[in-house]
Amino acid sequence: MLDRSAIHRDWFSNIRADMLAGLVVALALIPEAIGFSIIAGVDPRVGLYASVAIAMVVAFTGGRPGMISAATAAVAVVVVPLVRDHGVEYLFAATILMGVFQGIAAFLRLDLLMQFVSRSVITGFVNALAILIFMAQLPQLTNVGWETYAMVAAALAIIYLFPKLTTAVPSPLVAIIVLTALSIWIHAPVNTVADMGELPEGLPYFALPDVPLNWETLAIIAPYSATMAAVGLLESLLTAQIVDDMTHTGSNKRRESAGQGVANVVAAFFGGMGGCAMIGQSVINVTSGGRGRLSTFTAGAALLILLALLGDLVGQVPMPALVAIMIMVSIGTFSWNSIPNMARHPWQSSVVMVTTVVVVVATHNLALGVLAGVILSGVFFTHKVMTMFEVVREREDETAIYRAKGQIFYASVERFEAALGPESTQPDPADHVIIDVSKAHFWDISAVGALDKVVERMRRNGRSVRVRGLNRASSDLVDKFALTDKTGVEIGLAPHP
Repeated sequence: MLDRSAIHRDWFSNIRADMLAGLVVALALIPEAIGFSIIAGVDPRVGLYASVAIAMVVAFTGGRPGMISAATAAVAVVVVPLVRDHGVEYLFAATILMGVFQGIAAFLRLDLLMQFVSRSVITGFVNALAILIFMAQLPQLTNVGWETYAMVAAALAIIYLFPKLTTAVPSPLVAIIVLTALSIWIHAPVNTVADMGELPEGLPYFALPDVPLNWETLAIIAPYSATMAAVGLLESLLTAQIVDDMTHTGSNKRRESAGQGVANVVAAFFGGMGGCAMIGQSVINVTSGGRGRLSTFTAGAALLILLALLGDLVGQVPMPALVAIMIMVSIGTFSWNSIPNMARHPWQSSVVMVTTVVVVVATHNLALGVLAGVILSGVFFTHKVMTMFEVVREREDETAIYRAKGQIFYASVERFEAALGPESTQPDPADHVIIDVSKAHFWDISAVGALDKVVERMRRNGRSVRVRGLNRASSDLVDKFALTDKTGVEIGLAPHP
């Protein structure tokens, strides 16, 4: 059953702003898509057609309204060897398989893995992308005349000052229109969109990849498809989280995963490369007023119209105007609060954030940076939990009571074993030992193994041993994996004190 309220909210609640924002995004997509095509080693139309198809399809299938998806550098860099060694038709086949893998990922709920990405990693990801977006503009700012710098400055002035007059029209769109008219009027010696590569003529058409349908083809494309799917989902889900934060709304990450898969399959059938969500274009869309699915659809549809009907005019758009927009995006994307927060937040969080930034910027690989941040977050978390553990020994008549408190798992078992050393080494050794774990929790088989070792060691030294206070989950784990029953040692389940 269709949810009419959701359809109205996502498509028709913000029509004017969504359409204007989508038009701004469409213009900004052109040089990006051409550049990504060049990175992948394919004709510019492959990136442009991909951006059209992905944006229009994901507007219906995606789980994050207002987010922009198109051809991206993250996916383009992965397919360079495939295109070089096997040709563009294998790229189309790999993109179809990429979409299938993303659909499988949605079915398996792999989007839930995002729960393991800490806020520090997301902040580092955002800051790294802001830096990469700015660095990507540097080629347009080197070895150029003063006219380029003047137009960039003029565009930035329009972008930031025009909203003080009115917000009826997105200021980036005003900057593009004004600078394009000025550039054509004075014949400014600046780079234009047409200088980035030849714009396609005509409309994309449906076609199957011209590759053999056999196991050899699958063996060639599968590794690339898996990498493309993983990188695409990673960037899409992180971008969705960022847009969630910017708009103070939620999104359906599982639907987004499946939607990205459908969009990539369709893009490949219409001569496009793979893609995913774009944080830069998404920020442009949101800051220009785009909130609904209509903005994403308009971006793809407007791009198609611009290419098919207004290609010559679009080719005359000066690159300084688009560079200024991307500089605005990089400034708006960077989390400036993260700099002073480094002095206020725990040092571990700051190290995770900086590491993520450094790895992403150094490798230009978003997946590696996020992976490094997640691993480092896990290490710091494990160390923190490991240190929140103690064992106190008390003597009551002829009985020694060891009271354990905290989490017992693979990282803390060494401390657990050391704290419950042989009773015979104590200054006042007792014949009877109670290990009280009512304020502890056993998490894994390493913890159960450590308990086995401690009990068996004390028993060999002639002590009677009893374990008490196991909570239900720990007791189940001990009952299933412990060897202590076989040695005649009593394991008793006692209520919490």
